[in-house]
Amino acid sequence: MKQGIFLIKENTALTKTVYRMVLEGDTSEITVSGQFVNLLLDGFYLRRPISVCDRVDGRLTIVYKVVGKGTEKMSRMQAGESVDILTGLGNGYDLTDAGEHPLLLGGGVGVPPMYLLAKDLIAMGKQVSVILGFNTKDEVFYENEFRALGADVTVATADGSYGVKGFVTDAMKDIDYTYFYTCGPEPMLKAVWNASKTGGQFSFEERMGCGFGACMGCSCKTLVGNKRICKDGPVLRKEEILWQK
Repeated sequence: MKQGIFLIKENTALTKTVYRMVLEGDTSEITVSGQFVNLLLDGFYLRRPISVCDRVDGRLTIVYKVVGKGTEKMSRMQAGESVDILTGLGNGYDLTDAGEHPLLLGGGVGVPPMYLLAKDLIAMGKQVSVILGFNTKDEVFYENEFRALGADVTVATADGSYGVKGFVTDAMKDIDYTYFYTCGPEPMLKAVWNASKTGGQFSFEERMGCGFGACMGCSCKTLVGNKRICKDGPVLRKEEILWQK
């Protein structure tokens, strides 16, 4: 973990509620896809955890959705402003089990970490399939960016307004894959867990106090004991997940 000051280079809207922020600073602690950063915003006591979408040449890209006062403040920040950020948080995805044809499934704001993951897997020579899930066509983002990487991309919308009608689990039925990685809201993750036919890794969202394991506020039960989503996660393997009733 490292604390640093990042300079905002870009903060633009991708949809009505989703924004992409590109920042310049020390990204050396971001070593694997699936990690997250924690932003300190003026006027807010707790930092905001945001997954890493991309990092290259001292630049960090995050994609976030406006869901409350903190992210609403972020959406109004301008290029040239600076942000205090904790980097290198979380365990990230383990790529060693990917096989030759990994499948990546992202739902809504679970899409951004899939981008860096796809980028890293393709650099390893893997044949990557990606399923992006949204509620409606107006919410779709980053489809073209994934295609530009060389991934085989399928988009699913719940209302059928674009791509496959239904959820990511509807789109994954006819895809052959050796392993899978996923991130999104918990109902989606549980559906993927039930529908999947190989091993896989899940990135969970959770409310966090510190973001680095000290406060124990994001602890959860697993089949191998209690784990902290911020420190021992946010990525958990399929075999250790214990779904709460």
